[in-house]
Amino acid sequence: MKKIALFAALVAAGVATSSAEEAQSSYSVTLDFPYTSKYVFRGVELASSSIQPSVEVASGPIYIGVWSNQPITKHQENEFDFYLGYKHKLNDAWDLDAGATVYYYPELDTSEGGERSTTEGYLGLNGNIKGFTPGVYTYYDFDLKATTIQGQVGYSIPAPTAGLSFDFSANVGRVFIKNSADYSYWSVGMNVPYKINDKATFYVGASYSNNDITGAKRDLMNFTGGISLSF
Repeated sequence: MKKIALFAALVAAGVATSSAEEAQSSYSVTLDFPYTSKYVFRGVELASSSIQPSVEVASGPIYIGVWSNQPITKHQENEFDFYLGYKHKLNDAWDLDAGATVYYYPELDTSEGGERSTTEGYLGLNGNIKGFTPGVYTYYDFDLKATTIQGQVGYSIPAPTAGLSFDFSANVGRVFIKNSADYSYWSVGMNVPYKINDKATFYVGASYSNNDITGAKRDLMNFTGGISLSF
């Protein structure tokens, strides 16, 4: 469930890094080692404090990777996401992004009918307009029969003398689930990357998320903080 992780700003940073490296190499590899105080996916808290290691390999427009959530708290299920995608540059401002993700929960108790793995396809449009990075995505989970539509936007304020930047992001989405109640979610966040060298970047960030699910918690627990090291 990497698309709505705390460090969403890593996507923009990863695109910039991959583009620079592809000029010298036919592929690039990105390793991330984040810690987050809560794992929130599409406005819903799925686990408390966790580490979320991932690896992604990109070659030209094709990328493939594995993202995981490993809760530090006992008795919470871990998760592995295997994804494959393709990015197509439409023009100088817009890119098309399409792919699929397999969500796998090896420790999930399926005695009550839960799915240990599901497959979701996605199609998105991402832009870069005068410093703003708008985007819109549609997701469809073939096993859960769930459709998600999400809009997002980011904006970065560079601070070159300090060797960092202030990256702001926001998103809003709606989930439509067959034979279940639909719901909306939203989040805002800020991420501060610090470039250690040409290959390593340290991140610290925070976000606030919420949803309109009946009975869902709406208190300070919706705040999430985290740190990450990316290579």
